[in-house]
Amino acid sequence: MTDTSSRLARLRFRAWHRGTREADYMIGCFFDRFHETWSEADMDWFETLIEEEDVEIMAWALKTEPVPEKFQGPLMDRMMKLDYVEIPY
Repeated sequence: MTDTSSRLARLRFRAWHRGTREADYMIGCFFDRFHETWSEADMDWFETLIEEEDVEIMAWALKTEPVPEKFQGPLMDRMMKLDYVEIPY
């Protein structure tokens, strides 16, 4: 397993094991949908993001709280669209 694939495996696990089902779907689906196109900088951004509290990440994505400057940019803009969330029935 390469360093990048190991890193992505860790990020995927962290994205899908947040503590709440809502956060799992929002953050996990975001990872699943977009990680294949990420650069090293994008992976760094996501790695930093997932250190934040779920309620904060969800508030930023739902636009109920302002996004801190360090998370502003194209990835957060993409996360805020929420069209990647797939909830199984």
